[in-house]
Amino acid sequence: MSDPALGLSMLGLIVVVIILGFPTAFTLMGLGMIFGYIAFYDPTQAWYANRIFDLMVQRTYGAMTNDVLISIPLFVLMGYVMERGALVDKMFYAVQLAFRNVPAALAVATLLVCTFWGIASGLVGAVVVLMGVIALNPMLKAGYDVRLSSGVITAGGTLGILIPPSVMIIVYAAVAGQSVVKLYAAAMFPGFFLAFLYLVYIVGWALLNPRVAPALPPEQRQVPVPDWTRTLAEPHRGRVFPALSLALLSPLRVRGIQRDGQPLTWGALLQAWAYALVPLTLVAGTLALIWWYVVIHQQAGAAEALPAIEQLGTPDLVQEETGEGKGPPTAFYLWFGAIALGCAALMLRYYARMTAERLEVIRMLTDAVLPLGLLTVIVLAVILFGITTATESAAVGAAGAFLLAFHARTLNWKKIKEAVFLTAKTTSMVCWLFVGSAIFSAVFALLGGQALLERWVLSLDLSPLQFMILSQAIIFVLGWPLEWTEIIVIFVPIFLPMLKHFGIDPILWGVLVFVNLQAAFLSPPVAMSAFYLKGVAPPHVTINQIFAGMMPYMLIVILCMVLMYLWPGLTLWLPEYLYGG
Repeated sequence: MSDPALGLSMLGLIVVVIILGFPTAFTLMGLGMIFGYIAFYDPTQAWYANRIFDLMVQRTYGAMTNDVLISIPLFVLMGYVMERGALVDKMFYAVQLAFRNVPAALAVATLLVCTFWGIASGLVGAVVVLMGVIALNPMLKAGYDVRLSSGVITAGGTLGILIPPSVMIIVYAAVAGQSVVKLYAAAMFPGFFLAFLYLVYIVGWALLNPRVAPALPPEQRQVPVPDWTRTLAEPHRGRVFPALSLALLSPLRVRGIQRDGQPLTWGALLQAWAYALVPLTLVAGTLALIWWYVVIHQQAGAAEALPAIEQLGTPDLVQEETGEGKGPPTAFYLWFGAIALGCAALMLRYYARMTAERLEVIRMLTDAVLPLGLLTVIVLAVILFGITTATESAAVGAAGAFLLAFHARTLNWKKIKEAVFLTAKTTSMVCWLFVGSAIFSAVFALLGGQALLERWVLSLDLSPLQFMILSQAIIFVLGWPLEWTEIIVIFVPIFLPMLKHFGIDPILWGVLVFVNLQAAFLSPPVAMSAFYLKGVAPPHVTINQIFAGMMPYMLIVILCMVLMYLWPGLTLWLPEYLYGG
């Protein structure tokens, strides 16, 4: 058998062995060592002098000195601490009340919490199991269709591996030699866009067929409002924000109002008023952050670079390189001003009509969602704006996760030990995968398997679009029997050298792979999300019903990929804007 034939046999054998259930990392190393020993075999040398052992040491050392992998244990630790210590049930209840009047309110709340919780933890199994425990029974008791209930949990739970910070993106960056930061920026919009498509599908199905998601009864849509808040707002036709503002200016207005059997204090009024200002603070903070980055930060960076660039040549070159004398385009000021005015009008209308129910929902959302949301935003912002590296940001996220869990008083020594142990276990698995993949890919290339596949693909005389469809279709099919880890470390490196020939951006192709691999959790026979959910579902919910609920989301994944290809700016605009071409 020729060397290329050995390489192809090696590639086919790895799929068969993994499907049979053997550990992926050690299977990769074992097959790499066996086929490498055959490739390097020299009958004149002793068996221990075979060069495969030198290759094993070199590849292991190279994998373990990969700086990109350092952030993995910290992000994983952040996820496990979140899983062990945060309060998902309170978050689900608050989001459910916030969207109580939306069609399929429970399913919408489930999708939003899955998305948000998946971003924070990045653990598909943990999110699916937690939401299966918290949200599946309420949806079934409310009369929701089993397919709708199971599909939204299994599909929403997979978004955590797509939307940054994601371990899958880090693994791809290490395999492809790409920047983690650019990949994070590129995956941001497609991840939220896919979640938006899921949301449109859920609401659209409920509107077309209300029987799949009946409206919640009045008792489940009622917000538990404290009596003192209603009493305070009554003289103002139920508008609580004007009542709070006037009461703070004139405390005599609240004389005689009781709170928990005690006279209402000025401090309680101030606390309620602060909760009411949370939406305004978030909107103003977002606009201020955009203004700071576009107008102030970029101009300051150009000014710092001016002395070094002045040595390069003419004033024209200096102006071209630094943008000196230029600010953001006029269109930015026009758009920013229009958006700011629109937000101001919406805020005025919102606060003029704020009722006691809305204030209570804001309070619950602030307590349950805001701390975790701020931590996630900080972790992503410091990476995307270049303030810290991915590893430093992961350390901030892990420390913040501990602080949040301790503050919520939901973390004890036993849970900390579990989180640390699972982090070590997951990190070890990823590291061994990289070692095995490095040995396997080196032997595969040595045998000529990589060159043979490249010659075969090039002989097909494909256009870039045809190659894109072929490569993504192969990965989509591989997602049926294999998990994303095997696909990233074994099969993605086969396609990477061909991207340059077809003129395809590895960032765009990589993000398409990330979206494509959502199907790896949703496609039978592996479909790990289905089995995670089945483990906590009531006995009458069958695995076939869960599979049927997941199928439409696979079609939505394909639709998202088509739109990403037709509109590359959805993926590439943010990294190009933040970091250049």
